[in-house]
Amino acid sequence: MKAVLGLEDGTSVEGEGFGAEGSCAGELVFCTAMTGYMEALTDPSYHGQILMFTYPLVGNYGVDHQNFQSTGVKALGCVVREVCREPSCGLPITRYFEDQGLIGITGVDTRRLTIRIREHGTMRAVLMAGDVTPEEAVERARKVADISDLDLIPDVSCREAFRIPGKGKRIAVLDLGIKNAMVKSLHARGADLYLFPHNATRDQVEAVNPQAIFVSNGPGDPVRATDAIRTVREFLGEIPVFGICFGNQIIGLAVGGKTYKMKFGHRGSNQPVRDGAGNIYITTQNHGFAVDAESLPEGCRVSYTNVNDGSLEGFEDPYLNAACVQFHPEAYAGPRDTEMTFFDEIVRRIP
Repeated sequence: MKAVLGLEDGTSVEGEGFGAEGSCAGELVFCTAMTGYMEALTDPSYHGQILMFTYPLVGNYGVDHQNFQSTGVKALGCVVREVCREPSCGLPITRYFEDQGLIGITGVDTRRLTIRIREHGTMRAVLMAGDVTPEEAVERARKVADISDLDLIPDVSCREAFRIPGKGKRIAVLDLGIKNAMVKSLHARGADLYLFPHNATRDQVEAVNPQAIFVSNGPGDPVRATDAIRTVREFLGEIPVFGICFGNQIIGLAVGGKTYKMKFGHRGSNQPVRDGAGNIYITTQNHGFAVDAESLPEGCRVSYTNVNDGSLEGFEDPYLNAACVQFHPEAYAGPRDTEMTFFDEIVRRIP
């Protein structure tokens, strides 16, 4: 099956389609992880985006259901250099894509496209599989809405509040598209979790008498998460507030800071960050927006910085008892160098 990837700058790439016939449209982003392709594809933070892997072979160990980060693939489409049709174990990813109506393209020089995105920035794209032309794909890519104009969070947030019982600290989780690994990391430390939809009000959250608030990862532009920003702002200074990735940005906006769209973002499992003591950790990340460190109000202090570009990777406000990180301490398929540090700190700081 023929497939075409068209970009808004006029670039078009032809390859072989796998999965279903049809089309998908969104931002084209790249991930540099060498493993964990199913963890990435099922990460709700990729909703609204077409995911391209820089590692040349994808699918060699099949579809790994036990490490899905949500109920299924949340990325709109998949772009790879080579897809493995006969994996060492499990269901072939090609069969999974076909069964689930998902769209992929293989036979693409993904590293050349990655360089193009790094030079020109993230671009809108259309992936079409079937009887299509490059000209049609490019034309449609230029009409794709900007990700900042889309309300993506309601699609991946839970519909109703629910509880995951634990014997430890009672934590209210604002689910903006939470990864399963975050829930597991919190629950493994005994947390009594109450998960709330993205638009939960203060009264709804307060009804469970939480001892802390946790804000999850999620897709799109953080400024569109107006309900979550409001709710976090109302609890700041009353009980501890923590967040990861999108949650870092939501808390940044709630304390009065600003966010900005990065040129091409950080997506992969090899991002170095430095803490205030000079220690360096290798982390997994997935974000296209970041908090402007200079915009944070007095009292906030930067706790982690990206070694490569100096962007903010975490901050805290001791007075408000808020702490958050931009990277993923709970990352699967790793590294998890900071998992114990961050999640143990959450439990320790809750009175």
